[in-house]
Amino acid sequence: MKEFKFRPFLFSAAGVVLVLIAVVALNFILGRTRIRLDLTEDHLHTLSPGTRQILSRIAKGDTDVTINFYVSQKGNRLPPLEEAFARQVDDLLGEFRAESGGRIRIKKLDPQPDSEVEDAAKLDGVEPQMNPQTTEPYYLGLSVILDPQKVSIPSLSVQRDKLLEYDIARAISQVVQTNKPVVGIMTPLPAFGAPSNPMMARMGQQGSEPWVIISELKRDFDIQQVPMETDQIDPKIQVLLLIHPKDITDKAQFAVDQFVLRGGRLVALLDPLCLADNRQPNQMGFNMGGGSSLPRLLKAWGIDFTTNQVVADPQFSRDIDFGRGAQPAPAFLFLNKESVSQTDALFVQTDNLLLPFAGAFTGKPAAGLKEDVLLSSSKDAQLVDPITAQLNGRKIMDDLVPANQQYAFAVRLGGKFKTAFPEGRPGAEPAADKKDADKKDEPKKDEAGVLKEGTTDNVVYLFGDADFLFDPYCVRIDRMFRVAVPFNGNLSLAQNLIEQVAGDSSLIGARSRASVRRPFTVVQQKQAEASKRFQAEISRFQKEAEEAQTKISELQSKKEGNQKFILTPESKVALENLMKKQTDANKSLRKVRKELRQDVESMENRIKWLNIALMPFLVTVTGIGLAVARRQRTAAK
Repeated sequence: MKEFKFRPFLFSAAGVVLVLIAVVALNFILGRTRIRLDLTEDHLHTLSPGTRQILSRIAKGDTDVTINFYVSQKGNRLPPLEEAFARQVDDLLGEFRAESGGRIRIKKLDPQPDSEVEDAAKLDGVEPQMNPQTTEPYYLGLSVILDPQKVSIPSLSVQRDKLLEYDIARAISQVVQTNKPVVGIMTPLPAFGAPSNPMMARMGQQGSEPWVIISELKRDFDIQQVPMETDQIDPKIQVLLLIHPKDITDKAQFAVDQFVLRGGRLVALLDPLCLADNRQPNQMGFNMGGGSSLPRLLKAWGIDFTTNQVVADPQFSRDIDFGRGAQPAPAFLFLNKESVSQTDALFVQTDNLLLPFAGAFTGKPAAGLKEDVLLSSSKDAQLVDPITAQLNGRKIMDDLVPANQQYAFAVRLGGKFKTAFPEGRPGAEPAADKKDADKKDEPKKDEAGVLKEGTTDNVVYLFGDADFLFDPYCVRIDRMFRVAVPFNGNLSLAQNLIEQVAGDSSLIGARSRASVRRPFTVVQQKQAEASKRFQAEISRFQKEAEEAQTKISELQSKKEGNQKFILTPESKVALENLMKKQTDANKSLRKVRKELRQDVESMENRIKWLNIALMPFLVTVTGIGLAVARRQRTAAK
């Protein structure tokens, strides 16, 4: 009897020990091999193909890249979030080392106060941060070294966790890269920052910092500022980023024309209503128009651009609080994958864009050119007045009539371009008009350097909005930690595009992950459908109210002087009827809008409860079903 009780106990204890040994051994083996199962849709926790390309080039080389990883370890000086983030960084660096075949050497260093390691951290450009809980400094940063090149990330921030792989991969790419492509930036906007005016500084106004896009591009490219009045683009410039070329002269357009014909890549951001251009606002602080375009070039390329209208699209709009409560903003467009071309390798990775008051490209490309639409609206969109869209979004929504066509926000033109200046350089004096026979050859010299047609195929990218790179519409700037965190894909798209046309696209995949979002596209679509159902009633009641108000004003305007408050019995009855009609119309309008809000909120709640309750319900039902099935099998035995 004792033996019978002892044997199960022995086997049970041995089984527990064996399971424990197996778990420890498996954990040890997996920890050494760094096997990881990434089940996310976009494989967000796996090294991107671009990062692997960079690391494979290092693995094939004969030089080692050293990464000094400075992290405070002793004394619990790291805040809790940063401590967990430091482990994430350490794990990622291990993957970098393994993927590089050991060519990336990781040195994990603990810069204790008043130590040689702390001095080394400062020499490597890694800066101390302050722990808000203990008020003690801590270090969390790294430097990438390939002698004589050194690139530092002074502080690794939890806020940029989605950009962690990209930040490290870019630093590695910078130390192994010998020559940076030259990118020219041409804009009348203060994108490069503005110095502080002494007179304005006395009033408390300081100068402005450069836009984040400028600072980011400077890390990867040799940036040259091109003046708006230029008549020639520096031959060293490979890519020209043209931002809001308002009132651009023919001379400057000619310079851009020749730049494209000689093979330079152009990325032009046009805008019918540029919010970043606050040089001439009205007294209420609103931008009163004045769009930008490239009239001579677009005409030669067969493209039209709406400088006096913006696109309103209920499919991609939201209610926004501009300080007057949440109001419809149909021209503030939050684009998702449904509006992005799925045929372009770069734009397939694009998601979650914000285009405020964007214009549309229309027309048919000139002979020899091919147009690819990269970003577009839904068929529910309409071209509307930019001022009304800025001041009264609700009226735009009430009056909106779908155009039943998709408007292009961004296009790519490809092919062999021809000059927009067949007559030659603007302002150049014809040879026949010169009286001095000794100067007959001068126009020939002038025309000798003028290209009439591109020698090879080229591409030009055109965007109908410039504000999408303005800081307030692409990043949140944390002044305390001195980091800029993208809240959409705008910045990533611009950097990826410049990188692609400049010839190096290895970092595109890693950077694009920072903008991956899962917007409620179903909710947005249902909201737009609900709005369309109520649109006819809203428009009818609004029209009745406006007509009643117009007739009331007409009745009151017929009286003069002290007679204006005295009405005939007939006029009094007519006025009362009109006021009653206006009141009833407004009441009906409020009722319909209330029903619309209730319909949208009800739909949102249904989807919310479906997401929250469905999965637990399915798990519960499955568990009960398995329990019942098991009980039935047991009873049958």
